[in-house]
Amino acid sequence: MNDSFGRQIDYMRISITDRCNLRCRYCMPDGIIQCDHDEILTFDEIVMICKEAVKLGIVKFKITGGEPLVRKDCADLIKMIYQIEGVEQVTLTTNGVLLKDYLEDLIEAGLRSVNISLDTLNRDKYREITGFDEIDMVMDSISLAVEAGLKVKINAVMHDKNYKEDFENLISIAREHPIDVRFIEMMPIGLGASSHLVSNEELLNELGKRYGEIEFDKVKRGNGPAIYYKIPKFKGDIGFISAIHGKFCKDCNRIRLTSRGELKSCLCYGNEISLKDALKAGDSVKVGRLIKESIAKKPEQHCFEEIENITEKKKMAQIGG
Repeated sequence: MNDSFGRQIDYMRISITDRCNLRCRYCMPDGIIQCDHDEILTFDEIVMICKEAVKLGIVKFKITGGEPLVRKDCADLIKMIYQIEGVEQVTLTTNGVLLKDYLEDLIEAGLRSVNISLDTLNRDKYREITGFDEIDMVMDSISLAVEAGLKVKINAVMHDKNYKEDFENLISIAREHPIDVRFIEMMPIGLGASSHLVSNEELLNELGKRYGEIEFDKVKRGNGPAIYYKIPKFKGDIGFISAIHGKFCKDCNRIRLTSRGELKSCLCYGNEISLKDALKAGDSVKVGRLIKESIAKKPEQHCFEEIENITEKKKMAQIGG
């Protein structure tokens, strides 16, 4: 289905929990209010939503959280979605801590691609950012996922002035392994609004200084807005997702589903459409109609560069990754 601006909406990001086993300071610090377990969507409800979404041309799904792997039987949900006729792809975004424990089940369910959030390779800094000393678990998960044949991408946010060591260390992953490393600009939502913003323009300039011969890759890959650069002798590529300095709204192809059953068509605005009543009534026709309404109301663009006009007041963890 196309929205009112002619964009084809074929991708849905589904948050299956607002809980996480880490406490990243810009996303889910201690004290954030989380919903009760009986408030989050059941797997059957999520599958109903996906079935109606597929009828509208949404055939690619990303499972997110919180941390999706803290929810029991996440792999079963992926398998259930893959069994819907018309579904082309189901992928996963995770912090990687639990990935190796569930890797076999996830692959058996059909998972072929995973994004792992990782902002630093420095043990002390990782503990400072996340609140836990789990860097070894994450690195083990990355290695095992690559060995198992999954397409692995690293998602990193540079969110302080002393980023250059982290930047270089993360880039080295792409040098040594067939892993794409992507740098995401901090969005001014929730606690992100008070974090230091390192622009991807600055990171790209830094990349050029360090490696010189970088080549823009024109090939479209994945479902997101990342642009990629190739570096000679690197096994993986370097990507940039620039929400602020590379506004990509004209190509946006997604809507989001929160763990409580609200549809969001843009992260910037507080507007949302609840599916809960329709789901409780088992009214799949109404669910489909509400998805269609959400797509039709998708705004033309965000206004992250005008913080005073942002109407979304929830924390990122309450919306979904």
